[in-house]
Amino acid sequence: MRKGLFLSKAVVVTCVVAAIGAAATIIALSVVYAQEKSKNEMTLQSTDSPTTSPTSPTTPSTPKEPWQRYRLPESLAPISYNVTLWPRLEPDADNLFIFTGHSTVVFRCVKETELLLIHSNKLILTSFEGYFAKLRGLSGAAAPSLKDTWLEIPTQYLVVQLNSPLQAGSTYELYTEFVGELADDLGGFYRSEYIEDGMTRVVATTQMQPTDARKAFPCFDEPAMKAVFHMTLIHPHETVALSNSMNYDPVNITMNGHNLIRTSFEPTEIMSTYLLAFVVSDFKFISMPPNADIRIWARRKAIEEGQGAYALEKTGSILAFFEDYYNSSYPLTKSDQIALPDFSAGAMENWGLITYRETALLYNPGVSSNGDKEWVAIVISHELAHMWFGNLVTTRWWNDLWLNEGFATYVSYLGANFAEPTWNMKDLIVLNQIIGVMSVDALASSHPLSSKEEDVLTPEHISELFDTITYSKVWPQLKHDKYCIICLQTYLEEFKYNNTVYTDLWKHLQMAVEKANIKLPHSVEVIMNRWILQMGFPVVTINTQTGEITQKHFLLDPDSVVDRPSEFNYEWFVPITWIKNVGDEQQYWLLKKEATNTNMTLVGANDWLVANMNTKGFYRVNYDSDNWERLLAKLSSRHLDIPVINRAQLIDDAFNLARAKMVSTTLALRTTKFLDKELEYMPWETAKRNMNYFYLMFDRSEVYGPMQAYWKKQVTPLFNHFKEITVNWTKIPENHNDQYNQVNAISMACSTGVEGCEALTTGWFKEWQDNPANNTISPNLKYTVYCSAIAAGGEKEWDFAWSMFKNATIATEADKLMSALSCTKEPWLLNRYLGYCLDPKKIRKQDATSTIISIASNPIGQPLAWDFIRDKWDHIFNNYGGGSFSFGGLISGLTQRFSYEFEYKQLLQFKEDNAGQFGSAATSLEQALERTKANMNWVALNNKEVFDWFTSEAPIPN
Repeated sequence: MRKGLFLSKAVVVTCVVAAIGAAATIIALSVVYAQEKSKNEMTLQSTDSPTTSPTSPTTPSTPKEPWQRYRLPESLAPISYNVTLWPRLEPDADNLFIFTGHSTVVFRCVKETELLLIHSNKLILTSFEGYFAKLRGLSGAAAPSLKDTWLEIPTQYLVVQLNSPLQAGSTYELYTEFVGELADDLGGFYRSEYIEDGMTRVVATTQMQPTDARKAFPCFDEPAMKAVFHMTLIHPHETVALSNSMNYDPVNITMNGHNLIRTSFEPTEIMSTYLLAFVVSDFKFISMPPNADIRIWARRKAIEEGQGAYALEKTGSILAFFEDYYNSSYPLTKSDQIALPDFSAGAMENWGLITYRETALLYNPGVSSNGDKEWVAIVISHELAHMWFGNLVTTRWWNDLWLNEGFATYVSYLGANFAEPTWNMKDLIVLNQIIGVMSVDALASSHPLSSKEEDVLTPEHISELFDTITYSKVWPQLKHDKYCIICLQTYLEEFKYNNTVYTDLWKHLQMAVEKANIKLPHSVEVIMNRWILQMGFPVVTINTQTGEITQKHFLLDPDSVVDRPSEFNYEWFVPITWIKNVGDEQQYWLLKKEATNTNMTLVGANDWLVANMNTKGFYRVNYDSDNWERLLAKLSSRHLDIPVINRAQLIDDAFNLARAKMVSTTLALRTTKFLDKELEYMPWETAKRNMNYFYLMFDRSEVYGPMQAYWKKQVTPLFNHFKEITVNWTKIPENHNDQYNQVNAISMACSTGVEGCEALTTGWFKEWQDNPANNTISPNLKYTVYCSAIAAGGEKEWDFAWSMFKNATIATEADKLMSALSCTKEPWLLNRYLGYCLDPKKIRKQDATSTIISIASNPIGQPLAWDFIRDKWDHIFNNYGGGSFSFGGLISGLTQRFSYEFEYKQLLQFKEDNAGQFGSAATSLEQALERTKANMNWVALNNKEVFDWFTSEAPIPN
């Protein structure tokens, strides 16, 4: 049989439908633009009479042609852009929201070339005498005549062929006019809508990272192609325009019979296209002397209600912290931060105009929880950290995204800790970042932090990098504050306004190490390469009887096949820290697969050793069985002798080692027995997260009953403790982490049936139902109460919560209700809710995938959500951002409970049926398959042992 391409009927139909839809939009935009051009009075840079032409078909070419490659040639370098955009905030006769604009880019020719490539995506370009652009020489340079122009759709280029070459060293400018759709797709220049005072209001806003600036105007859309931007926005009266730099005085103008405002902005600093931002809205702002250059923008009512006050208060102090930390003044003249009703990510570090989801910037003390408050502080700190590390100095290509994001994640906790010193944020980074990323990085389908540039090319490949490994893995490697701070300061000074690769930072780190006379076993680069150029991390096994230490690549599924080669053979240089019997901390570098350190041997009968102090290193620790028993005995007798972070770490290591078949599952379960005496948040939260895996695997089996009985026994003392210190739930604990643990106590008590818990939560919820205008439920407890009451109730409770969700004016309150609605045990309500997820008038597009994941986390909702997604995948992929940052989370969330053979086969079939239709979720799909296979094996091996252990620890009365 001859080899060829086979497409199933479903795939063909899907492709045809998608193509027709795209063509219809292009034709509609072309017609709209032709109409606009006949009326448009925007000043052009030519007296030619342009005509509009729809997108031309891709010119046939061989794979070797430059326009078929995803990376720009190095022949041209942009200097500046002058961009004017006019977004229409009302639909036209075809019910389309559009924007029109023109752009001039000034560029320098670096290498002689007869080809000009510039990114353009989903824009309809005006044709001038048959060409999509005009070229002019500057400073005496003669511009070659144009030979041909076309749009290369797969690689998103405007291709300009010339009759003679551009000359190296000469400067030119390229002019284009265009129209685009102001769609609600959350990418590029897009539309956000909200309802206020009964009226639908429209915001024109942006999200350029990583590759969507090209959807707003033609540009050299790569991080290294830095330039200065001169922006102008045309917008209606009673709206305000914002961009990266401060605006000049707005000017009243008349265009096409409309009275409008033209707002131009000061030139930006030299910067990358992905950091560009502009917004047109009717928002208000607050500012406060002496930081009048710091402004918090949001919906008018949100500002009037004071929801931006906390962000304003903390932005100034966090900026001051980073100015001191980096030893560098804030690089810009203003800092605008704006909360958007629709936004795909948590926030975006646009230089001078940071965009946020409302939940990441707005805080209402009477309604929002301490977790909401912490999230605002963390996200603001993360984005402000980027103003230097990422914006002032930018990595050359997306393969080094980890350096920008991982570092910002780490220092965001330092900034938040400075702003809120009583919260102990430096410890919470272990829970919020490290524990989560280790579970992903322990898969054979993981990836190294850094890849080769040639391995990260397409927009889909780039979007895949925005994952937990990129954001969370790097911080322990950069945690050596004493000399890291010095190296950052010299690094930023040398490379400001330029681009770098990761080895540039290592050079400065090495300089700081040498200056401080710090002794390392190898150079910084040699040590760090093993952590960033190979995926995963080691498990270090310490034999306290002999002092023998070994390391090996830790895999959650020891039977999985690692097919990604490593030049370092999956060995690391590991900085091991440890204590004995509450003694002084010691350190030892493990530089080989095996070594011996007699200082780690134990002599006394009651001696014990714990390693990786406060989780300073990115590795797991296993011990000989004797030391495990000593540690378990210590936890049972005097658990406070072991530092709190290490108590949490012992639980997390033991459970993960058990999944990897390195210790028994009963040993892992025994690390939770001391919890009936534990009051600290970190050990409880770690145990809760690890036991969540047991619930995912066993909540459909006979293990569920004894497991519930055990956890009811363990959590009852904690529930009673908080009942006592809050004076029967009438006060809020003072300590930040105690507030979190109170939530754990009530949540776990209600879910396991502790006496009095369900009556407590349903009573609070009933009081609210009876008086909807007066919600007296503590903000910290709202989600737990909502979820518990909705789970215990039926249609009446669900419909009440839905009504409150639709009427919520505070984003954090809406988020809690939206998540809690998935807690119902009524299948028909869950199915109805799934349907709501694909109606943007009911659930915003930005929230659709997270809501589906919430429904799937409910054991009753999981099969419903899985069936729903398989049925609607084409629609979801094409309309809800198959290339977006978080799309992979949908696959992960849907499949986390999979542990049966038939589920694995369904997942394989899903992969086959939708080949080529996964975008940024492709990696997540492979991880889901690997995880499902591992779950199947683990359940088969442990089901009886786990059942017997829970039954013996908490027998269920007959």
